[in-house]
Formats: sequence, C-alpha cells, structure tokens
Amino acid sequence: MKAFPDRYYTRLGDHVIHEGMDLRDYFAAKAMQAIITNEKTENMHPDAHSVAQDAYVLANAMMEARK
Repeated sequence: MKAFPDRYYTRLGDHVIHEGMDLRDYFAAKAMQAIITNEKTENMHPDAHSVAQDAYVLANAMMEARK
C-alpha cells in the first residue's frame, strides 16, 4: 500500500503519476521521529541503526494492526 499517491496533469497536458511512498516507510519515519524526540532518549544519543530498526518494528506492528 502506498502513502500519498498523486495523479495530475501539467499545464502542457502531460499526465503525471506519482506512486507515493510505501505506507510502511511512512509509518517508520513517523515512529523514528517519536523515538528520536522522546524525552528518554534526549541525552542518550542512540545509534542510527538501532533507531531505524526500532522504527521498522513499530511500523510493522502498525501495518499488522491495519489488517
């Protein structure tokens, strides 16, 4: 499933289709923002790999909850 798909025509009449980003990636990006700005991690500076992994764990859970 995609987030933010878009279709439109340019002034010249060209039909443009943007498929959008994967909904899972969108959820992960939102989860990553929350992880990074969480008060508990403000002074910890977690490594990027751990943050990304945690974000996708949450995103996968959100995708599962949609079923």
